[in-house]
Amino acid sequence: MSEGRWSDLTTRVLSAAVLVIIGAIEVWLGGLWFEAFIAAACGLMTWELVRMIDPGQRGVALQLAILTGVAVVLSFHLPPLYKLPFLLAPALVGAGQISRARGIYVLFAFWIAASGLGFISIRENMGFGWMVWLILVVVATDVAGYFVGKTLGGPKFWPKVSPKKTWSGTIGGWVAAALVGTIFAAYVGFGVAFVLVSVLASMASQAGDIVESAAKRKFGVKDSSQLIPGHGGFLDRFDGMMGAAVFVLLAGLIYAPGGM
Repeated sequence: MSEGRWSDLTTRVLSAAVLVIIGAIEVWLGGLWFEAFIAAACGLMTWELVRMIDPGQRGVALQLAILTGVAVVLSFHLPPLYKLPFLLAPALVGAGQISRARGIYVLFAFWIAASGLGFISIRENMGFGWMVWLILVVVATDVAGYFVGKTLGGPKFWPKVSPKKTWSGTIGGWVAAALVGTIFAAYVGFGVAFVLVSVLASMASQAGDIVESAAKRKFGVKDSSQLIPGHGGFLDRFDGMMGAAVFVLLAGLIYAPGGM
């Protein structure tokens, strides 16, 4: 076992522990506390996005971060007719302010804002249990992928986009998500199909991670920022959650499940 292979483990674990504690408190509290937490996270991700695409636009990055946070919270409380315009506002305003890669910015900015609305909607409308399940699936996918990939190694999943990801880590993430789904299915009584839903959410989480990795590679950056020691930035940490949240929202629209 190479020491260098695990050199970042302590920092990653400590940072993850702090994030888990803060996140757990916010999810438990719900309401305006959770909304404020998600608004701040989405604002920081937009700030990272602008700094990654157009580093010279520091003032614009801050302004768009604030706009994103406000848009996310307001979109949850507004009637359905007004949700989309508010979610699009940070993307459209920013497109006129940054000087490069406007198309990528618009897509990511809308994804961030829509995901923020998704997080709040899942917690407040679908229930506490659904939010806990979503977090556990993403965390299990990430942790299992890290340890299995580091331990077993093997063929790379998509080396041109994410050179560190392996097939062993990817499959390990699916297995971990299936275990989470099995526990929740047994507790809630959803049946075996919920295990598959958990694996699909895991895949959506990995897709979100891959999309963000592709953007970082395009702009030649290793991390979206250095705000979270050992993990990079909020985009690096929440990209999987964003992918999974979109999947859950789409599944919810189709099946309209009750709260957990």
